[in-house]
Amino acid sequence: MKDAHGRPVTGRISWRKFAVLSVPALAGTAALGIALANGALAASFAVSGQQFKVSADSLKGEGFAQYGGVDANARGDLLPVAVTAIKSARMNRLCQSVVTHLPVIGDISLNLSAGTGGKPVEAANLFVDATQLSGDASFHQIEIGRDASTLDKGPESAQGMQDLFAQQADDINISNLRQTAWATNAGTFKLSGLNMKISKGKKECF
Repeated sequence: MKDAHGRPVTGRISWRKFAVLSVPALAGTAALGIALANGALAASFAVSGQQFKVSADSLKGEGFAQYGGVDANARGDLLPVAVTAIKSARMNRLCQSVVTHLPVIGDISLNLSAGTGGKPVEAANLFVDATQLSGDASFHQIEIGRDASTLDKGPESAQGMQDLFAQQADDINISNLRQTAWATNAGTFKLSGLNMKISKGKKECF
C-alpha cells in the first residue's frame, strides 16, 4: 500500500473499521453490565448450556411472584427467562430430567424423582428460571401488570427491573405442571423418596 506521494505505508490502522468491529462486543459487555447493575440477572451462578425439564402432578405454593429476568452462561451469553418465585411450595410426584449428547456414546439421560407415597417435595424461597411453563393453575388475590421492582408477596429478593411487567398472588395451585428451565434456586429443598438414575437414550419427564 502506498500514500499519495508513492511511498510505502505500513502499520496504518483504519479507526473507522476498528470502531465498527468493536461495537457488537462493547454492546454485549454493556448489556451485561447494565443487567448486573439493575439486578436483572436471575440465577446467582453461570448456568450450563443445557435446559432441563420438570414435571409434577401438583404444586401448591404460598407467596407467588413472577417477572422477567436474564440468566448468563459461562461464555457470557444472556438468556431471557421468566422467574417464578414462591415463598413456600409443596410438590407431589416431582420429576426432573436432562439429556446430554456425548460423542460415540450418544444420548445420556439423568432422571430424578421424588415426592411419592404421600410425602411431597418441600421447598422454601424457591426460584425457577423458566423458558416454558404449562398446567392448570389457580390463584388467590392475584395482581397482574404490577411493576416488577415493587413485588412484595414472594420471597424477599423476588423483584425485577423497574418499569417491567410482573404479577403476584397470595398463593398458587398448579396441577399437571410441565416446565423447561435453565436454573432453580431454593433456600431449602427437601426431597422425600429421592431416586436418581442415569441411563442411555433420551428419557425425559415429558
